[in-house]
Amino acid sequence: MKKAPQADFPAFEAEILKIWDAEKTFEQSLELRRGAERFSFYDGPPFANGLPHFGHSLVTSIKDSLGRYQTMRGKYVERRNGWDCHGLPVEFAIEKQMGVSGKKQILELGIAKFNQACRDSVFMYKADWEAFFHRIGRWTDTENAYATIDRDYTESVWWSLGQVHEKGLLYRGYKSMPYCPRCETPLSNFELNEGYQDNVPDPSVYVKFPLVDESGTALLAWTTTPWTLPANAALAVDAKADYVTVELLGNGDSWKQGDRLILAKARLGELELRKAEYKTVVTQKGSELAGLRYLPLYDLATDFTEAEAAAVHTVYVDESVSLEDGTGILHVAPRYGESDLGIGQREGLPLIESVGRNGHMTEQMGEFAGMFFKKADKFITQDLVEKGSIFAAETFNHTYPFCYRCESPLLYYAISTWFIRVSEIREQMLKTAEEIEWTPSHIKAGRFGKWLEGARDWAISRNRYWGAPMPIWVNEKDENDYLLVSSLDELRELAGQDVNLDDLHRPFIDDVVIRKDGKTYKRIEEVFDCWFESGSMPVAQQHYPFENKDVFEASFPADYIGEGLDQTRLWFYVQHVLATIIFDRPAYKHVLVNGMIMASDGQKLSKRLKNYPPVEEVFASEGADTLRFYLLGNDQALGADYMRFDRAAMQDISRNVFSTLWNSLSFLSMYAEIDGWEPDKHLAEPKSDNVLDQWMLARLNQVIAEMTTAADNYEIAQALRPFRGLVDDLSNWYVRRSRRRFWKSEDDGDKQSAYATLHYTLARMAQLLAPWSPFIADKLWRELMVGTEQPLSVHLSDWPVAGAQNIAILDQMELTRLIVTEALSKRAEAGIKVRQPLSLLTVASLEELPQTLVDIIAEEVNVQRVLLDRKAAVAGAKFDVRLDTEITDELRREGVVRDLVRLIQSTRKAEGLEVDDRIVLQLVTPSDEIQAAVEQFDTLIIRETLAEQLTIELGEAGVDVPHKLAGSTIVINLKKAIK
Repeated sequence: MKKAPQADFPAFEAEILKIWDAEKTFEQSLELRRGAERFSFYDGPPFANGLPHFGHSLVTSIKDSLGRYQTMRGKYVERRNGWDCHGLPVEFAIEKQMGVSGKKQILELGIAKFNQACRDSVFMYKADWEAFFHRIGRWTDTENAYATIDRDYTESVWWSLGQVHEKGLLYRGYKSMPYCPRCETPLSNFELNEGYQDNVPDPSVYVKFPLVDESGTALLAWTTTPWTLPANAALAVDAKADYVTVELLGNGDSWKQGDRLILAKARLGELELRKAEYKTVVTQKGSELAGLRYLPLYDLATDFTEAEAAAVHTVYVDESVSLEDGTGILHVAPRYGESDLGIGQREGLPLIESVGRNGHMTEQMGEFAGMFFKKADKFITQDLVEKGSIFAAETFNHTYPFCYRCESPLLYYAISTWFIRVSEIREQMLKTAEEIEWTPSHIKAGRFGKWLEGARDWAISRNRYWGAPMPIWVNEKDENDYLLVSSLDELRELAGQDVNLDDLHRPFIDDVVIRKDGKTYKRIEEVFDCWFESGSMPVAQQHYPFENKDVFEASFPADYIGEGLDQTRLWFYVQHVLATIIFDRPAYKHVLVNGMIMASDGQKLSKRLKNYPPVEEVFASEGADTLRFYLLGNDQALGADYMRFDRAAMQDISRNVFSTLWNSLSFLSMYAEIDGWEPDKHLAEPKSDNVLDQWMLARLNQVIAEMTTAADNYEIAQALRPFRGLVDDLSNWYVRRSRRRFWKSEDDGDKQSAYATLHYTLARMAQLLAPWSPFIADKLWRELMVGTEQPLSVHLSDWPVAGAQNIAILDQMELTRLIVTEALSKRAEAGIKVRQPLSLLTVASLEELPQTLVDIIAEEVNVQRVLLDRKAAVAGAKFDVRLDTEITDELRREGVVRDLVRLIQSTRKAEGLEVDDRIVLQLVTPSDEIQAAVEQFDTLIIRETLAEQLTIELGEAGVDVPHKLAGSTIVINLKKAIK
């Protein structure tokens, strides 16, 4: 073996990357397992129109590590890269780029031009993503990547919708949907769930609706959306609740004496909070209020039908009315609320409109026309104050939904949308979900299970432009007559074989017209919710069922998928919905949910705040391996929780894991080069009679078993923890305790055993480290395997199999080390340094220890004798130690010599001598005591310092700089001995 180079982990990574590229190591690893059992993995693709950032390091490291691990476990792991290309993030970026906003301006620009700009942008940062994957060590097949804009991908998405339709689960409904006015499209309930913000200030307005037949009496309703008040069509009450008519006593800022208000008895506190004195005039049930007519606040609509005119501005009863807040009287604007629309549809109310689809007040709103709906709140409130329609107007903070893509405030809007009847398959989804295992396990019945229990119908159409077109053609004369197309061949049969289907995007697909049975069918304008495309990924990435049937069937359900916690109700959910509908199976078998990286202060990672280091800087400084090991070993990150980035903790890994591991290699290679030792060509566990070797191999097998169990269960942080302990045990116990076995000049069987054990342990540790920190693992392996018959790369080797664990030696060594720790603690309490020998350590223990371990205790504690006293042992206690702290003259002299040896070793190092260099040693001291100590223990000095000659004389230092020793001084002169 040759001596290993100095540790420089970023430089090693650059070297290994070049080697992987040159040797095509990734491709070799795939070819090596081709034909083996598949381990299928679904990759949640990123948007390539945005740059990768520090936060992507975690999920990328997890995905790569599990692929590498399963490959080493003998599986064939296809790692196909994917790109998300459709959806509002792309459109939003292009709107900014082209200086347009909203439907009107996009249509003026032209859909063709707009979508071409979207297409041109989606791979803008593809090279940056691939460079990021390359540098962090992620192996993925970028050459055969799929993209959601591919025609084949879209055809499979069409087929998925066809399967939903065949099962009777697709319908068009008119519902009140969460709606983004900037994007002018509805959102699904799980998209809504992603955009809530806390502590948003909003109006809190108590509004008076005067009764038609009772002058001076008004119904008091409460709302946080003044912009909907001009669209009021009805009021609602709780039929069973008590309502009171109160007469106000005295004048207030917004009322006068004698005014009468109607509200729920349970909500009278609202008046008292505003210091309004009153007396109750009438008490009646809510059902008795039903049918009362009141005057509208604004006259926005005059074109009511006769039935609508009879129904509008009337009091109704409804179960949705709450007595927990407000006044117990619900303001109903059917165009803008879920329960509002339900009441409106039941009672035949008109859809009065104050805000259009673009989120701005309609032209009917007069002076408020064109205002953004949230901005209009204060102006409408002020207008109603001036009209005397406001009892109280305040501000309060609450949770409000925003578009999770563009961050615009959302509203509810009644709109015609295409839905999947998810609510009808709720039980079926819960049943298929039972087959899925989750890490962390609590998500199965918790966050995911609860979400499934409340699953609602999924709005899958979007009134947008850059997306996969919905393959629905509607009869231009009968909207209830439509054709759903499930394949390109089917579309050609319906629209003609010469139809151009090279690009399925708008506006080209909009020009495809179907004529059948004398009817003309035109495609609806909507595109798919991009989450429907994402949910179709298992089939669409393989262009199933049009090709790759064998590949799909062999890889579905996926063995594993993984993303962040937010995807529990997004990507994981939509896949589960579609897989359950189409195949009555889950889409995946195991999910690993990771948490999110936060800045060290707990805030979100922010480029503006610069509260995290650029990932390139971390790569250049600590290295990708260190970052990966740090992230993968974090319990919070791997437990679907928030982790705070701690660079100091990462640097600790570099220092105490990787540098320590590399130092063990350096130690082995240094002495192996000196002795000309070469490893066996076959990597087989060595046999040894030495207790340290036996323990080291048992400890190694113990860690292999622990890491295998944890990694098989997707518990990555738990898998890495034993490795850290093994590194420490190897360096700070095995290597340190074995140093003399390598130093000694005689090349006996014990020395050979030490070489073989250390080499074998390091080789297996390279394999154990390979999936998680792949660069240093491969560098370590390549240094160890020169001249052997092992694979060139550790990533072409198999994951190690745990051999027999010698439990007895593990237990005995654990006891040995515990005794040593306790005895050293006793020395520290007595203020006696470890280099000072003592005479006796008594250990009271019922456990037996072999003499070899007793000798280790004596050396570690630096005592002349260890006495195992079984008679003094206390039942139930593992052991007890007593240290004789009396220091005789002889012991004191030996302590002086051990201090001297340390000084000589430091001098050797300062002189640049090699570890095997023999020396000529001359000592000069004015101390008789030091001279006597050296003469008494000269053999110890010669052995420890490799001195061929040792002389000591009494005298002063002269021009030499002396060292301090035992209250005096000593000059150390040494030089390399001539062979």
